[in-house]
Amino acid sequence: MARQGYIVHYRCFIIVFALCFAKNLRLQTAHRMILATEEFTDEEQLTSAMDKVCINFGKKILDIIPGRVSTEVDARLSFDKEGMIEKAKKLIELYKAEGIKKDRILIKLSSTWEGIQAARELESKYGIHCNMTLLFNFYQAVACADAGVTLISPFVGRILDWHVKNTDKKSFEPLEDPGVRSVTQIYNYYKKFNYKTVVMGASFRNTGQITGLAGCDLLTISPALLEQLSQSTDSLEVQLDKKRALESDLEKVEVDEKIFRWQMNEDEMANDKLSDGIRKFAADAIKLENVLRQKLA
Repeated sequence: MARQGYIVHYRCFIIVFALCFAKNLRLQTAHRMILATEEFTDEEQLTSAMDKVCINFGKKILDIIPGRVSTEVDARLSFDKEGMIEKAKKLIELYKAEGIKKDRILIKLSSTWEGIQAARELESKYGIHCNMTLLFNFYQAVACADAGVTLISPFVGRILDWHVKNTDKKSFEPLEDPGVRSVTQIYNYYKKFNYKTVVMGASFRNTGQITGLAGCDLLTISPALLEQLSQSTDSLEVQLDKKRALESDLEKVEVDEKIFRWQMNEDEMANDKLSDGIRKFAADAIKLENVLRQKLA
């Protein structure tokens, strides 16, 4: 992890609790900023306030870490390429106004076809780094790498959750865990074909999933699981490395929009979890809107 520095990975829209109780992240600053531009409509004020809250959170985090922070584009734009591009550019401009360079920001986008194409343009045309989330499928990962995105966040735990719920098998050894196997395949493919996109495994349910991915570029690990790992006396073996990746039997695949959509259609797990994730992220955005609407009234 040290090679990449620290990356704080957070969803801006699950912050209703923090809005109500975190004194150091006050809404008043955003409120005053919005009221200074009276020509805005109510909805424009609300949108600007939401953006400002996200930037305030990111800035506070960047004040105490040396690395990067992920700031998420509203999931309701997940199928709107141009909407995601414009929102990402606006967020970067807001960070710039706070004196924060874009190299310290990862714009977090859903790994829909539209999201991946938005990331392609943001990376190549504007030099804006992207973190692709809600990634559950190999073809999503290939499309992201082909688009030249900076980083992907495949969800290990959510893949396991789906298999536990929808199949007869309720437990897995770490190296047989479907989430671990998915990330292993993606990592090996990226290294074998020399893609620069960083693989950051996310959403872990147990330490076995983490140790099963030892050697991955980056992992996001919760404090509780970090504590469990710190207390372990077991030896830790590297599971992922470039040498093994080069020796794998993976072949290069081509992914266009038709192939992408078909492969997602055929992958019941990925289709379910992507849709479910977008719905939940969107619901969180609506909760935040409702809190802000009351504050701005």
